[in-house]
Amino acid sequence: MAKLLFRLGGVGEDEAEDVRQVLDEAGIPFYETNAGRWRISLAAIWLNDKEDYPRARAILDDYQEKRREHMQELAKDMPTMWESIKQRPVHFFFSIVAVMFVLALVLLPFLLLSNNFITVN
Repeated sequence: MAKLLFRLGGVGEDEAEDVRQVLDEAGIPFYETNAGRWRISLAAIWLNDKEDYPRARAILDDYQEKRREHMQELAKDMPTMWESIKQRPVHFFFSIVAVMFVLALVLLPFLLLSNNFITVN
């Protein structure tokens, strides 16, 4: 009987490929289902035999722990928002100006229309 091992919804292709590779290397037979055309089905990796589940789960948990540690190491090397602003202050300034310009373009028609409806008796 088949057993659900890993849901693929919201998982990057690199992680899904790593999970497939880990299961192949361990010699655990599995199959995959996709979400379908309208994304209403379950995209997942299933084990062919539910007896393989404890071993597969342990292997997958180990893989995910290593991946989490790797991602944390990558995150440590990324600059914070304040460091990014200090590195490129001109870029930040013009980004703020651009946001303000877009907001003005969006809000200006509403502000002009609201003044036309105000009447003084």
